[in-house]
Amino acid sequence: MSNTFLVAVDGSEGSVRAAEFATARALASKSKLVLAYVIEWSPYSFHTPDELAERHKRREEEIERAQSTVLEPVSKSVKDKGVDVEVVVKHGHPSETLVDLAKDRGATQIFIGRKGQSRVASLLFGSVAGSLVQTSPVPVTVVP
Repeated sequence: MSNTFLVAVDGSEGSVRAAEFATARALASKSKLVLAYVIEWSPYSFHTPDELAERHKRREEEIERAQSTVLEPVSKSVKDKGVDVEVVVKHGHPSETLVDLAKDRGATQIFIGRKGQSRVASLLFGSVAGSLVQTSPVPVTVVP
């Protein structure tokens, strides 16, 4: 069995608490953490070649910004505590992408904060945490 935990990180206070909680669990069980940031992105848009080029450039900029401003500080904190950590930035539907990452990385558990960055979207479409609890193939810990 894999000793890998997946942690959804979006820069919110809830995701920082989830990362801290998961770090403590990883230390206790000698597990690895995968810190994941998912940028919502729909593949179902039609664009001209120029728009596609611009869209690709924007995607690359978003990935770099997510790594430097959100994931690097959390990753450093986890590493400083002695936990092996991997950072991943993906585009896609958040809960579906996190489920796919859990499967791909052999994660045995997912940690997520109860409240993330987008409160309006969660009111309209449901929360990522709620979707994960319903669709995840592994246990999901929702950290308040």
